[in-house]
Amino acid sequence: MINKTGLVFFPAFDWSISDIHPEREERLLYTRDQIFEEGVLDLPEIVEYSPRVATPHDISRVHFCVPNVDDQVLAAHRIAAGAAMRLSDRIINKEITNGFAIVRPPGHHAMRVVHGNRGFCSINNEAVVIEHLRRTYGIKKIAIVDTDVHHGDGTQDIYYHDPDVLFISFHQDGRTLYPGTGFTDELGGPTAYGSTINIPLPPGVTDKSLHYVVDNLILPVLQDFQPEFIINSAGQDNHYTDPLGSMLITAQGYAQLTEKLRPNLAVLEGGYAIETALPYVNLAILLALAGKDYSNVTEPDYQPGKNVENSKVTEYVCRMVDSLQTTWRKSKEITIDQLCGSNKYYQRPKNIFYDTEYFEEKQLEKVRTCFDCPGYVIIDSHAIQPKLGRCRVLAISIHNRCCKKCIAEAWDAYQEAKKDYRYSYVYLQDKTEDTFITFRREDQSEWLTEG
Repeated sequence: MINKTGLVFFPAFDWSISDIHPEREERLLYTRDQIFEEGVLDLPEIVEYSPRVATPHDISRVHFCVPNVDDQVLAAHRIAAGAAMRLSDRIINKEITNGFAIVRPPGHHAMRVVHGNRGFCSINNEAVVIEHLRRTYGIKKIAIVDTDVHHGDGTQDIYYHDPDVLFISFHQDGRTLYPGTGFTDELGGPTAYGSTINIPLPPGVTDKSLHYVVDNLILPVLQDFQPEFIINSAGQDNHYTDPLGSMLITAQGYAQLTEKLRPNLAVLEGGYAIETALPYVNLAILLALAGKDYSNVTEPDYQPGKNVENSKVTEYVCRMVDSLQTTWRKSKEITIDQLCGSNKYYQRPKNIFYDTEYFEEKQLEKVRTCFDCPGYVIIDSHAIQPKLGRCRVLAISIHNRCCKKCIAEAWDAYQEAKKDYRYSYVYLQDKTEDTFITFRREDQSEWLTEG
């Protein structure tokens, strides 16, 4: 049977940043009550699953956790990622058409290198799913549409140089909200130019402009890219009652978005209006995924016509959509030569702030600009972690479509870095062989995991 929607619910009772932090288990418990009271789990179109537990190797396909996975990841993180993996398996095996992982902790601010928790995130649940789908089922082209009010900077960081993963994020403008990124000129690295699309929206956007963006930009780009699998990073903090954002989206607006987007998998990210938004938005999205009538799902305080969008906001959004349509069309004509000239590597320095634990990481990221493959990435990362102290690492990631020449160069870079006393840890992530190696300088030890 097809036309079923899978649901995994994991509130992570034993994990929270603090008892009064917005990111706490009540976010999901109110949703659970709403779903139960509405009798949704009795619908034949919806089937509930238990989560699986992501292994350290599942996580190492995505992240360089410093010093290792067990130091950065708790059981709750592994279960949240494993819940999304469980649904992706059921979807690929055609037990269900689509799924909604209503889980926490969230993940879209977790970047490729992980020194700690930032933006309430330690590991990127969607990226763990993507690497699982690629390795296990050979899925080649995947799209992520991030609908959280905050820019999905972690997901962008992980796939910025990957031409096979299209990342689209609409969010409240980074000049007005954490994490301060996600602007229209962030378009992907030279080997993946155009595969990142950011849509920074001004505060005060209602369902009207949101759906203008969806209809005129997001859906046409998806149609053009032709992904084999679509993941929705489903943040519900664009809602008009959310305490962290300044947007005016309703539960109906979110449900209509889901109906148009038709994601294979939705994974809960943010949303902090625990009583006034999440139970209704999550319920409406679940019904939309299942093809059920959601028109009666409305918030208790909802008043038609109350949320009015400023005309300047509407005009601004229309202009930005026009500009991004042009950018998308022209991105296919831009070559690596035009972006990098004859340089062997593209490189960029990055400063990454861990707002939860209040420290900064400095990175130098280098990408091999190969004409035959997506190249490999080298990250020189330095941070002073609260628990570990000062630590400098070198991390090398080989894309699953790397050519033989790039693979050999990347392995040579790993061997050379092992001789460099500046690095406490050296990591190699070879996606062509599903291999992950860690070298620890302190005792000259090296260990390997394989899928």
